[in-house]
Amino acid sequence: MPGLVLFGRRWAIASDDLVFPGFFELFLRVLWWVGILALYLTHREKLDCAGGALLRSYLVVLLVLLALVICAVSAIVCVSMKGTICNPGPRKSMAKLLYARLALFLPEVVWASLGAAWLADGVECDRTVVNGIIATVVVSWIIIASTVITIIIVFDPLGGKTAPYSSAGLSLLDSHDSSQLLKGLKTAATSVWETRIKLLCCCVGEDDHTRVAFSSTAELFSTYFSDTDLVPSDIAAGLTLLHQQQDNIRNKQEPEEVITHSPGATQEADLDAEVENCQHYMQFAAAAYGWPLYIYRNPFTGLCKIGGDCCRHRTTDYDMVGGDQLSCHFGSILQTTGLQHRDFIHVSFHDKVYELPFLVALDHRKEAVVVAVRGTMSLQDVLTDLSAESETLDLGLEVQDCLAHKGISQAARYVYQRLTNDGILSQAFSIAPEYRLVLVGHSLGAGAAALLALMLRNAYPQVKCYAFSPPRGLLSKSLYEYSKSFIVSLVLGKDVIPRLSVANLEDLKRRILRVIACCNKPKYKILLHGCWYELFGGDPNNFPVELDGDDQGDLTQPLLGEQSLLTHSPAYSSPLHSPSKYPPLYPPGRILHLEEVGQSGRFCYCPTAQYRARWSHESEFGRILIGPKMLTDHMPDILMRVLDRMVSDKAACVSCQAQGIPNVHVV
Repeated sequence: MPGLVLFGRRWAIASDDLVFPGFFELFLRVLWWVGILALYLTHREKLDCAGGALLRSYLVVLLVLLALVICAVSAIVCVSMKGTICNPGPRKSMAKLLYARLALFLPEVVWASLGAAWLADGVECDRTVVNGIIATVVVSWIIIASTVITIIIVFDPLGGKTAPYSSAGLSLLDSHDSSQLLKGLKTAATSVWETRIKLLCCCVGEDDHTRVAFSSTAELFSTYFSDTDLVPSDIAAGLTLLHQQQDNIRNKQEPEEVITHSPGATQEADLDAEVENCQHYMQFAAAAYGWPLYIYRNPFTGLCKIGGDCCRHRTTDYDMVGGDQLSCHFGSILQTTGLQHRDFIHVSFHDKVYELPFLVALDHRKEAVVVAVRGTMSLQDVLTDLSAESETLDLGLEVQDCLAHKGISQAARYVYQRLTNDGILSQAFSIAPEYRLVLVGHSLGAGAAALLALMLRNAYPQVKCYAFSPPRGLLSKSLYEYSKSFIVSLVLGKDVIPRLSVANLEDLKRRILRVIACCNKPKYKILLHGCWYELFGGDPNNFPVELDGDDQGDLTQPLLGEQSLLTHSPAYSSPLHSPSKYPPLYPPGRILHLEEVGQSGRFCYCPTAQYRARWSHESEFGRILIGPKMLTDHMPDILMRVLDRMVSDKAACVSCQAQGIPNVHVV
C-alpha cells in the first residue's frame, strides 16, 4: 500500500509485497548460480572443443548476469521489508530498484536466446557439459516466462487512469471536476470488471438475464474498493489482523452470563421441536443439490448406490415424476430423503441465471408438501447471488418497503411461476389436500425459499419455511418482522453467509482500513504470523495494533493513516451507501443459532464438539466474523452432521444438562 506506480501507471501490487517473491527468486537464483559455477569449474577443461569457446563465454557472462540479478533482488527484498503498510516512506527507492531489475531482464532474454541458438547449431563437446548447459537454458526460459506471467497478473487495466490522482490530487480539484473524474473512473472500472466476469463465465451463455447479471455484478465489484488504494495482499493482511483482534476482544470480555431463570416449558419445547424439524427438513434441502453433494458425503459408497440410476434408461418409476435433467440426481435424492418414487411430484435441475433447480415431494411423516430449492452450485447461481441490488416485491401486503435482494427475488419468482402456472402445487394438493406447505432450502436456496414463502402466503396461509444458512442481505426491515411468524432461519456457528450483505461488506472494508492504519508491523510479518495463527493458533494478545480492543469502534472519521488508504477525500460517500440501490437488508424470520460450546477443530467439524441451540436477534449477525470456520460452517454436510448429532443426543437422553453444560440459552 499504496499501489506501486511504475511507468506512469498504478499496478496491483505494493512496494512491501516483494519480500516473499524476492526470497523465493533469491533461493532459485543462488542455487542456479552455484550450480553453474560448479559446472564451469568442474568441466571447463572439457570446453576445448568445437563451439566450446562460445559455451565458455555463455557460462561466464551468465554468471555475471546472475550475480547482478542476485544483488538487485537482495536490495529489493531489503527495501520491501522496511516500513509498514501505511508508511511506504522507507521504501521510496523501490521504483528505482525495480527499474534496475527490469533493465537486467533484457540481457537475460538476449543471452537465453543466444544460448538456445548455440545449442541448436550442434555443439560437439562432452555430453555432461552440453546437458548441463541445456538445463541452464531451460531454467532461464522458465524464469523469464514466470516473470512475464507475474507482470500480467499484477497489471491493473485502470492503472493508467488512477496513477495521476491521489487523495491530495482530488482535493485540489473543484467539486464539479472531481465528480466528473470519479464518474469516469467508475465507468471505466465497471467496464473492466464486466469484461473479466464475461471471460470467467464464458461457458454460461448470454441471454437477457445473463447480461443483466453481468452488469449488476460488475457494478458491485467496481464499486466496492473504488474509494481505497488497497492491493490484494493488504486485504489478506487486514483479514488476518481482524481475526486476531476479534479473538483478543473476545478473550478480554467477561464470560457469558448464563440466565438465572430456566426457560419456560413452552419456549424449551418450541426450541426442541424446531431443532427436530430442522434436522428432518435439512435432508430435503441437501437432496436438492443432487448427486454431487451425495457423493461428497459418501465418497466410498455413494457412487455404488446411485451408479445404476446414472447408467440405465428412464424406467416407468421415473416416468411417474415430472421434471427435467434428472440424470444421476434422482437416485441421490431417493437415498438422501428415504422416500419412494411415488412420493415425488416434480424434480427439476434446469439451471440458468435467476432460474434455480427445485423439487416437490410428499412428506408423509410430517404430512407436508415439501418444496426444496437448491443452493449455489454453478456459475449461474453465483451470478444470481451477486445481483445484490434491491427491488420492490408486489406481495399485496399492508407492509411498507417490501424490498428484497434482486437476484434471489428473480429466482424465487421463477420457481413461483413454475409451481403455480404449471399446476405443480395443485397436483400435489390434489393427492394430499390435508397436508401443509413447507418450503426449504440452503444458502441461495434458503433465500429463494423464504421469498417464495412470502409470495405464497396469501394462497397458503399455513405455509412454513425453513431457511438453512440464508444470506443476510435478503429482506427489508418490515418484511423481516412480518416473516417471523412463519419462517425459521437456522445458522451454524460463524457461518459467513448469514452475515453477508452489502452493508456488512462495507463495514468489513472500514474495519480493514482501520486495523491496517493502526498496525505497527511490516506486512510480511503480519502475513507470516497470520498464517501460523490460522493454522496452529496462538496468543491473540500478541496483537500488532496501536489501539486497544475497546477503542475499535465504528469509524466516523478516518484516522491519519487511513486517509492514505483512501483514493478520495474522507468526505466522499461510497456508492454502496446508496439507500435507493443498496438499502439495509436483513435475514428472514426467527433465527435459530447453533453455537459451539468450547473449542474443537480449527477448520472442520469435530465429532466430539458440543452445540447449543438458542433463538437469536438479527443484530447478532450484523458483522462478519473472521475465522477458519466462517466457510466450513456453511457447508450443508457439516450442518447435517451437527443437527443429526443434536437430535440423536436428545433422543438418547444424553442431555447436556447432565454434563453441566447448558443446552438452551434464550435471549
